[in-house]
Amino acid sequence: MGLIAVAFKSREDHRKQIELEEARKSGLAPAEVDEDGKEINPHIPQYMSSAPWYLNAEKPSLKHQRKWKSDPNYTKAWYDRGAKIFRADEYRKGACENCGAMTHNAKSCMERPRKKGAKWTSMHIAPDEKIEIFELDYDGKRDRWNGFDAATYARVIERYEARDEARRKYLKEQQLKRLEEKNSKQNGEGEVSDDDEYEDALKVDEAKVDESKQMDFAKVEKRVRTTGGGSTGTVRNLRIREDTAKYLLNLDVNSAYYDPKTRSMREDPLPDADPNEKFYAGDNKYRVSGQALDFKQLNIHAWEAFEKGQDVHMQAAPSQAELLFKNYKVIKEKLKSKMKDAIMEKYGNAATVEELPKELLFGQTEKEVEYDRAGRVIKGMETSLPKSKYEEDVYINNHTSVWGSWWKDHQWGYKCCKQTIQNSYCTGAAGIEASESAANLMKANIDRKAASEETSSPTEEKRLATWGADIPEDLELDQKKLGDALKKEDERRKEEKDERKRKYNVTWNDEVTPEEMEAYRMKKVHHDDPMKDFVR
Repeated sequence: MGLIAVAFKSREDHRKQIELEEARKSGLAPAEVDEDGKEINPHIPQYMSSAPWYLNAEKPSLKHQRKWKSDPNYTKAWYDRGAKIFRADEYRKGACENCGAMTHNAKSCMERPRKKGAKWTSMHIAPDEKIEIFELDYDGKRDRWNGFDAATYARVIERYEARDEARRKYLKEQQLKRLEEKNSKQNGEGEVSDDDEYEDALKVDEAKVDESKQMDFAKVEKRVRTTGGGSTGTVRNLRIREDTAKYLLNLDVNSAYYDPKTRSMREDPLPDADPNEKFYAGDNKYRVSGQALDFKQLNIHAWEAFEKGQDVHMQAAPSQAELLFKNYKVIKEKLKSKMKDAIMEKYGNAATVEELPKELLFGQTEKEVEYDRAGRVIKGMETSLPKSKYEEDVYINNHTSVWGSWWKDHQWGYKCCKQTIQNSYCTGAAGIEASESAANLMKANIDRKAASEETSSPTEEKRLATWGADIPEDLELDQKKLGDALKKEDERRKEEKDERKRKYNVTWNDEVTPEEMEAYRMKKVHHDDPMKDFVR
């Protein structure tokens, strides 16, 4: 080991130092020893073995490479999961409103929401959780196995060992039972030949082999292929290099999306191509067809069976899950056939009672029917009147026609008596004459009233302005009224300029006299007037 702060070495001393290092690396010389008496690996590079100058190292050592400053707060302990420290008898202020624990609030409470929380009932107070705070270093925060209890996995091992032991015991009992049955039969018939004894022993050996195959999951057969040149290699599931890659089937950027990281293309790159000539139709096609669909259904059955209480796991025991799924399908088919037979036995089967006529089976008949362009029947079949849900030819209350057979003045009625009141009694021709005379009398009264209104004295109409922008030529104005209208217009304009004089409750009058209209025209500012800016 070399040091930074060393005395000057001659060329000969430097050569001897290099030879010594080479001898240590080759194992001809003993390794260098540090302060604690431990050997130092001679193959450590010099930039790692040389201590910095500020450490003032006098002897060879690797302490500068070790962690000399340890964190006293670092601990390998972990949280005590599920530990409780205190349980109160009544609700405390500031505790969880749902369960009554002081270590969390109602928003982060993990208990079932109660109908009435512990704050209001002060009953069934949950115990306080044990809260611990650890200061971990960089590695401790990123240790994914920190706090893992290996004893929890022992339960999984025990469960599977118990299952295997039960399977072995069951197989052994079955073998012994078969042998006893065979021996009892042979004792009744006579002596057993040597060939029979050999067959029994062979069957026992085969059962043992089957049992070992079920228990041994580690043995995997390795297939080997031999090429013409004599080289061997394992069979690999690789695509043939002569095949076109899926992302080269369609180079359009708007076609199926290809993910280069997972080498997946879910959609069909060539949806319009002939399906019989396609080499690749997208990953989604393989996901919903063939063995992929069967495997998906098998997984779903395993999940549903586990939720309903059966001890089945698709990854841990795939053979068991597949056997249960097969039994489930057989039982389901039996139930369907049983239900079908029960329904047919109760309600019968109309399809097997008698044969249908040929006219219904083939949809044809010997009758010839001829139609015109409008769809009306000309020859071959009598026209049938359309039927409705209402009763036909049924007349009530002495009527000879039905309700709705007559229409007048936006009202329905009876045609026989021309009445517009439904379910009324028919009055016949006398009712028609009476209604006509009443209508004539009403018309005469209306005409007489209109004539009397026309002959009455005409009332004095109020003079109102009716012109627009153009002033009529025959306009006659009252000068006094015009002067009053000009004064009112001046006052109105002053109110518009001074907001303090503006009234809150404004009443509008739509009736404008000709003098008021003329005053508005005279005071109005014309924008096309060149002298409008000089008007005050």
